[in-house]
Amino acid sequence: RPMFRRLADVAERTGCAVILIGHLNKAAGGQSAYRGLGSIDFRAAARSVLLIGRVKREPNVRVIVHDKSSLAPEGKPVAFCLDPETGFSWIGEYDITADELLSGAGGNTATKTEQAERLILDLLADGKELASEDIDKAAAEAGISARTVRAAKKNLDGRITSKRIGAAWYHALKK
Repeated sequence: RPMFRRLADVAERTGCAVILIGHLNKAAGGQSAYRGLGSIDFRAAARSVLLIGRVKREPNVRVIVHDKSSLAPEGKPVAFCLDPETGFSWIGEYDITADELLSGAGGNTATKTEQAERLILDLLADGKELASEDIDKAAAEAGISARTVRAAKKNLDGRITSKRIGAAWYHALKK
């Protein structure tokens, strides 16, 4: 703790942020707070702790989870992809907790994009044709962003049709 006090003094005097990077032990189970190597004092002294982990069922996906925040509300988990061919790309919000991420339990079994794809297919079932605006509204109510809906529509390109009527776009399932 005396070392942290000196770091805090430097941060206050210079206006800088201090970032510590730590690694977790391999012990499965247990709470994320107790998985850090070394003393729990590191976590206790920190005002914010972010955890980055791999999603077990999606080897290219990593999630950043706000595991501790004593100065502001915790942020939502955010996922990104590290693909050997396409490189880095943001996925967006991801439904998982720090403990689920570390245990491999995985939280929601579908990514937001997969959820959006399912929602679109459900909305367009039974031959329905919907305005893009209505799909976006239903997705927003389900906690899915418009950007994720656009990605889902792109993924469903071979299964849905799109046509413009006036200023609006309408979508339907291909027959």
